[in-house]
Amino acid sequence: MSFSELGLRAELLRAVEEQGYTTPTPIQRQAIPAVLKGGDLLASAQTGTGKTAGFTLPLLQRLAEGPRPQPKQIRALVLTPTRELAAQVGDNVAGYGRHLKLRSHVIFGGVGQQPQVDAIRPGLDILVATPGRLLDLHQQRHVDLSRVETLVLDEADRMLDMGFIHDIKKLLRLLPEKRQNLLFSATFSDEIQQLANKLLDRPTLIEVARRNTTAESVDQAIYRVDREKKRDLLAHLIKRHQWYQVLVFTRTKHGANRLAEQLGKQDIPAMAIHGNKSQSARTRALSAFKDGSLQVLVATDIAARGLDISELPHVVNFELPNVAEDYVHRIGRTGRAGSEGQAVSLVCVDEHALLRNIERMIKRDLPKHVEPGFEPDPNAKPEPIENGRGGKRGSNRGNGGNAARNRPDARSRNTSTRQDGDKVDRARRRRPQRSRQA
Repeated sequence: MSFSELGLRAELLRAVEEQGYTTPTPIQRQAIPAVLKGGDLLASAQTGTGKTAGFTLPLLQRLAEGPRPQPKQIRALVLTPTRELAAQVGDNVAGYGRHLKLRSHVIFGGVGQQPQVDAIRPGLDILVATPGRLLDLHQQRHVDLSRVETLVLDEADRMLDMGFIHDIKKLLRLLPEKRQNLLFSATFSDEIQQLANKLLDRPTLIEVARRNTTAESVDQAIYRVDREKKRDLLAHLIKRHQWYQVLVFTRTKHGANRLAEQLGKQDIPAMAIHGNKSQSARTRALSAFKDGSLQVLVATDIAARGLDISELPHVVNFELPNVAEDYVHRIGRTGRAGSEGQAVSLVCVDEHALLRNIERMIKRDLPKHVEPGFEPDPNAKPEPIENGRGGKRGSNRGNGGNAARNRPDARSRNTSTRQDGDKVDRARRRRPQRSRQA
């Protein structure tokens, strides 16, 4: 099947061809016709499957066939959990809509709002936004959401994880009751189903991959190592295998800074990206990583959500995530859109329980390796794991409801800075215990 068989207009087909795409992915083949029909949609697909184009292309087509917006009005609203994902979706909208006379803009916190206000003033066909900044601008009467025709919740599972449910509910009350709703999620959890039941009206259901599965194109491996040898092992693997573009995950912002600095001392160019970094610093680091001038990008889970790096070859879990589902999100940064990728996890004795939870969730045993010269001490005893708030979490407790509430990154104080630049009480971030998956 080609894109021309999906019912897209010539301007969109031209833009798709200019971006080098010829064959739609499975999520695109199913989502594009469904969105064009105008009904609600609930789509679950692994990251890197092309789901952004799956809603962007038909959304642009529907908007091109309708009336232009009035001042401050928004016709289509796309909500994302992070700045990086908002920017990525905005790039897709601009790229695919380059031959259409539609206006779009991206807004998020952490940067000055006046350029965003100026862009919204004449009205927009598509606004891509993080929830907090959008609420701020609405409260200041800079944006009118009463004429929204289509609402898209992108990476809805991460929005729930990050505590955005209250902001989403506030925004829903500002939208017209009659509208099209599109909900996209990397995982299809019970919480997502509950949100969908409240938000969607007889939606088309698309589930490209089974719940909490990892892409088959990703080669996954575990390296057992002592906690004190992890940094040296990582440097050794990068140099020995000549890994040229490596995304490394840590649990905490402090850990990301420290690891990037230590890699630099071993002549491996590295930078950290996390919620405490300014937006300009994050943009510079990501740009350098994408163009190949930066060899290693060290990131926390939330900061890396939505990163779309074409054909990223290597992802390393320097530390396993406290929540097993985050493992799927992390390694989903590689092996995107059918390309091959490698995901390596450095696991010490403290993380054996976390590894068991991950393997139980993905329903497979991951291959275990020991690198010569970095053999773990068989008599080592596990220690509590830092939970990202300056405290410790017992490593033998698994990662159930308590771990879900103790997610690292941007939770180190009673009041912490959310990824879109707004303040949110820690109490608002708490989530109910995750239901056991079938």
